[in-house]
Amino acid sequence: MDKAGIDIALVGDSAAMVVHGRENTLSISLDEIISHCKAVKRGSTRALIVADIPFGFYESNVDHALSTAFRLVKEGGVDAVKLEGATATKIQAVKSMVEAGIAVVGHVGLTPQSVGVLGGFRPQGKTANSALEILYAAYKLQEAGCFAVVLECVPKALADKVTALLQIPTIGIGAGSGTSGQVLVFHDLLGFLQHPHHRKVSPKFCKQYAHVGESIHVALSQFVSDVSARKFPDDRHTPYEFERGELDKFNENVSAIMEQFRSEGE
Repeated sequence: MDKAGIDIALVGDSAAMVVHGRENTLSISLDEIISHCKAVKRGSTRALIVADIPFGFYESNVDHALSTAFRLVKEGGVDAVKLEGATATKIQAVKSMVEAGIAVVGHVGLTPQSVGVLGGFRPQGKTANSALEILYAAYKLQEAGCFAVVLECVPKALADKVTALLQIPTIGIGAGSGTSGQVLVFHDLLGFLQHPHHRKVSPKFCKQYAHVGESIHVALSQFVSDVSARKFPDDRHTPYEFERGELDKFNENVSAIMEQFRSEGE
């Protein structure tokens, strides 16, 4: 990731689906997110690391949201947190986090934690009224102190307008090329997963830059074939030998050792 020049690494609740194999993002726990954050933190020295606040850990009240953000920063080691939506409670939570010294990224448009209300993973902002609501929500998040806003699954013209009007960067995902930056799910970008469950939810907007899943499938199938045919391990991959003279000593004492085992078992 660092070598590729990635600027920001989002530890997303999408891990519930692409890592844990679940139906949606809602079930991932705070402890699971923190565990993923720690792993990403250990593997990166350059990127700004942002963590999703998982569903159910910031919606009820500001104190709950603040304590969750503290855990992500202190235990997960992240540089910033991200939350979805711009309700009054969430706006107040953003303000409290920023006042406490925690950097926050907002998220509007398609908000996966609200798929139940939205009727599934559907694009947003396709009507004038809904587009204005998204623009207004982005403004509220900016005014609350967010340093960036994610725009997900909205028309490019809307994303372009929001980007032009805000004073903070926008990060697009399924929102066209006019945003300040782009984000894609790691597993989608690399074509990592081949299971039919994942393929049915792979987003239309994602370009696959590799087909790692196919390579993994081929490699595992070849491994099974080689093991079954006793082609693996071959001499090249069997590198360990007895020290000189020790194999003869071992064979000389095998019978005595086995006799000892038998007598101890009686």
